[in-house]
Amino acid sequence: MILLQSHSRFLLQTLLNRVQNLEKAIELDFQWVEFDDVRYHILVSTKNPNVLLLSVSLPIPPPEAVFTGGLPSGAIEAIKAAYGVVVQILDPPRDGFNLTLKLNLSKLPPDEEHRHALLVKIASVREVVLGAPLRVVLKQLGSRIVAPGVGRLIALVHRPKESFFIVPQVEKVTVVFPMRFNDSIDTALATSFLQEFVQARRAAGLNNAPPCLWSSTPPLEIKDVPPEALSANAGFVSFVILPRHVEGKKLDRTVWNLSTFHAYVSYHVKCSEGFMHTRMRRRVESLIEALDRAKPGVEEGKKSPNSRSFKRLSFKDTRSNSNS
Repeated sequence: MILLQSHSRFLLQTLLNRVQNLEKAIELDFQWVEFDDVRYHILVSTKNPNVLLLSVSLPIPPPEAVFTGGLPSGAIEAIKAAYGVVVQILDPPRDGFNLTLKLNLSKLPPDEEHRHALLVKIASVREVVLGAPLRVVLKQLGSRIVAPGVGRLIALVHRPKESFFIVPQVEKVTVVFPMRFNDSIDTALATSFLQEFVQARRAAGLNNAPPCLWSSTPPLEIKDVPPEALSANAGFVSFVILPRHVEGKKLDRTVWNLSTFHAYVSYHVKCSEGFMHTRMRRRVESLIEALDRAKPGVEEGKKSPNSRSFKRLSFKDTRSNSNS
């Protein structure tokens, strides 16, 4: 199975191209949308080629998810900690966006390796912003910090008007995903995929992976959630995150994988659907070829290009041929 990359490939490529051509006064104005309805906008003017404005629009949060100033809790602190003096947060952001960052490309590290690592981190702004509240909870789990509100349900947005839920405790964090799909075929494939996903967790080589459960009904951890937030037609997936899953560099990977779990499932559902369509088309083509081979050489009203033509001879023609 394929894991989604934490950085936006188009954003990273644009940043790399801009850094390599800082001496050129090139105007840029790009907008694009990536999975889960995250919209980006890059703006560079010829008057100040060292400055790049990056605006990000996040998915519309549902009522149960808490946003402060248009951003998840802890997002501002996470941005400052990740980017330092290279990035400045503009307040207010550009119209239609939740966040606008002013990048001073002249302040990038001179070392090529460090510069590239920072650009990758900037291209991972979706992870930094949307994963900020989850990162805080998991860091407290790794540090064994008993934070206020332990056991209190927290709703985090991950798709437009949809959220997933985390229940922080001292020794573990339970993460619950209501899985929703608009298409009936996607729902059937996702349900089968998730059940197999849970079964695969029991393999011997995955003993250290987080425990995973699937159920068709809401688990007890989210029994107090409003009913409208639990409309899941593909069931509910629960992960139990333990301190060993967030040690050191595992923290970033765990935050990203949990933040994009629904997109991960959707990606593999679409791949499975496309694979089945390809197999069906190939099967139909092979059947058509078999039918073509089974056709007779001469059809009514038509002649095969390889067929021979015969002329019926009369008795007179036969005698003339024998005399000759």
